[in-house]
Amino acid sequence: MRAAILQTTTGIDPARNAAVLADAVAEAAAGGADMLFTPEMSGLVDRDRTRGRASIRDEETDLALAAMREAAAKAGIWVHLGSLALTGGADGRFVNRGFVIDDAGAIRARYDKIHLFDVDLASGERWRESDAYAPGTQAVAVETRWGRLGLSVCYDLRFPDLYRALSDAGATILSVPAAFTVPTGLAHWHVLLRARAIEAGAFVVAAAQTGRHEDGRDTFGHSLAIDPWGEVLLDMGDAPGLGFVDLDLGRVADVRGRVPALAHRRPIGPVEVAA
Repeated sequence: MRAAILQTTTGIDPARNAAVLADAVAEAAAGGADMLFTPEMSGLVDRDRTRGRASIRDEETDLALAAMREAAAKAGIWVHLGSLALTGGADGRFVNRGFVIDDAGAIRARYDKIHLFDVDLASGERWRESDAYAPGTQAVAVETRWGRLGLSVCYDLRFPDLYRALSDAGATILSVPAAFTVPTGLAHWHVLLRARAIEAGAFVVAAAQTGRHEDGRDTFGHSLAIDPWGEVLLDMGDAPGLGFVDLDLGRVADVRGRVPALAHRRPIGPVEVAA
C-alpha cells in the first residue's frame, strides 16, 4: 500500500481549506498513492468559537467533505479525511468526525472522537474541547483493499484500550489524525505512536497539523508512519506538505509471529488491592 500523508496548517476559511484538500488528493494520486490521510480538523481550525460557529455545517452541506468526495472519485483513490467539525452532536454541541471515503467518492465509515481534550497546560494554554464537542461512543474499523483500518483522533492516542479494541477487531493499520500542541508533541507524540504500533503489531499512520495557524494556535507537526515493529518509516518534520510512504503489509504477520502478544491477551477483571 502506498500512503500519502498531508501535513497542513489549516486556517479559518472553510472554502480555502477545502481547495487545499482537493489539491492534495490530486497530488497524492499523481504520486501513485492508494490512500490519502489528512489531519484532525482538516476543514477548519478556529479557536474563536463565536467566529468558528458560523462556519461549521452539517454533514450534508460541509464544503470539505463534499470537495473530498468529489476529488476522491475523480482521482480514483481512497481518502481518510482525518476529522471535521460538524453540527449534530448531543446537547447542541458539535462532533469531531473522521471519514473514510473510497475511490468512488462513497463514505465507507464515520468515527466520532471519543476522548476529548480538557486541560490547563503549564505554558498557559487552556483547552476545553468538551465545552463545544460531544464525545463519540463507538470504536470503528473499516474494511479496505489493503486490510482493516482502525480509526481514532488525536487525544485518543493516550488511551491504549481503544487500540486494543481495534486490533482485537482485526485492524492492521491504525490511523491517528491529530492537531497536537507543541509542548505535548515534544514530550509524547513519537513515543506514544510507536507504543501503539508495537502493542497492536500494526502500522500507524498519523497525519498532523503543523505550525502557526490563523487563529493563533501552534501545532506540532511531525506526521508519522510507523511499522508494526515500531520503526519510524516517515517523519515529516514541521513543514507543511505531502509525504509518501510504502507500507509492506506482510510485515504485520511477520511481527505478530515474532512477538505473538495479541494471541496472549487475557481479560483483566477488577484489581485486588492487598492491605
